[in-house]
Amino acid sequence: MNARQQVLLAAVFSTLTYDATHGGEIINGKKAKKNSQKYMASVQVNGKHKCGGFLIDASYVLTAAQCDYRGSMSVVLGAHNISANPLIRYEVKDKHKCLSYKKVSTGDDIMLLELSKKVQQGKPVKIVKIPSKDKPVKPNTKCMVAGWGKTEKQNAVNDLMVTSVSTISDKDCKKKWNNTLPHNVLCAATKSGVCQGDFGGPLVCGGVAVGIASFSSNRDCKHPHVPDVYTQISKYITWIKKIIKKGA
Repeated sequence: MNARQQVLLAAVFSTLTYDATHGGEIINGKKAKKNSQKYMASVQVNGKHKCGGFLIDASYVLTAAQCDYRGSMSVVLGAHNISANPLIRYEVKDKHKCLSYKKVSTGDDIMLLELSKKVQQGKPVKIVKIPSKDKPVKPNTKCMVAGWGKTEKQNAVNDLMVTSVSTISDKDCKKKWNNTLPHNVLCAATKSGVCQGDFGGPLVCGGVAVGIASFSSNRDCKHPHVPDVYTQISKYITWIKKIIKKGA
């Protein structure tokens, strides 16, 4: 990315501050069905929801590096309504942020959260698969995004919301973003008007989490003209496996 492109992307990101701070949005979504999206995690700081995440191992939740907030971090699993009690809460033992991450606009927006104890999988909680190797996602692949961010009607929701999206080609996405995208990302969009699930949440295609919600344009959330952007998980498989193996 040259200097001019960096300036352009920085200008775009100056409009994203609100979304990144408040967890993103699910626009025109619907409540997730009972016992669905069992891998979803609410990443919380001092007991308040900050980001989405997803369980990929009994001891690890994957999320975005931008979700590295100060304070006491924990993860809530197995709950569609994060205001209900009791909640299944796990303290975060350690945070493994991609070492090359600097800011959202330069990419590498990925972080592993190591939990204080292993998660017992069962009816409310289940691990989601991630790619086993670096493999591109074909354009027009039907996927799902979910989150607890605000909707088009409310500032925030306690119920997990979900919507469908379709991936688009790198070429088309770069064109929409004026060739200012960071590396190792993939894009998805929908005519129904998704404006990002909670940042840190998964883009799930065919039962496999292939992306991590990283950023979107907040200028026209109901019918976005610019695709949502996700960190491409397959590009970091070696890094993920290394951290999990080290902690085993």
